[in-house]
Amino acid sequence: MTLVRRTSPLGELVSLRQAMDRLFEDSFVRPRIWGLSSPARFDLALDVTSGTDELVVEAALPGIRPEDVEITVEGGTLSIHADSHSERSVGEGEALVQEIRRGSVNRIIGLPSGLEPDKASATFEHGILTLRIPRAEAVKPHQIRITPTVEHTEDAPTEPTGDRVTAEPEPSA
Repeated sequence: MTLVRRTSPLGELVSLRQAMDRLFEDSFVRPRIWGLSSPARFDLALDVTSGTDELVVEAALPGIRPEDVEITVEGGTLSIHADSHSERSVGEGEALVQEIRRGSVNRIIGLPSGLEPDKASATFEHGILTLRIPRAEAVKPHQIRITPTVEHTEDAPTEPTGDRVTAEPEPSA
């Protein structure tokens, strides 16, 4: 007796789906950079926080020198561009893992209105760029205090209402 094994169309669909998932993941989720001669471009990770007095932008730029960073604000858009000039040491043998990013990085984000970019300050410490852009005085929130109104009537006691006031008899003459 001879056994004939038929392939399942469902099994082929599963393998096709796995191949498509792998293709999508390799292309977009974990892009691979082929060729070592051309400089690689990658996105810059940012943390942006908005306070009442200023907008703070922090950018992670490990391995990049402060003089290789260019920051511009134009028309409500912040642009950060940096170049990494470190060369990869070429040794003997084939590279098995290459995860250190080299090349240039660029990030452009829109800024909210009401900022004063001409008064901005930037610091660079331990590979973290911190950019502080103050808010304009006209757009800062102002707290308005309520002044209590006091109504005095002639029958109203002058002492607080929680205390008991006893009147002493006046001495007679």
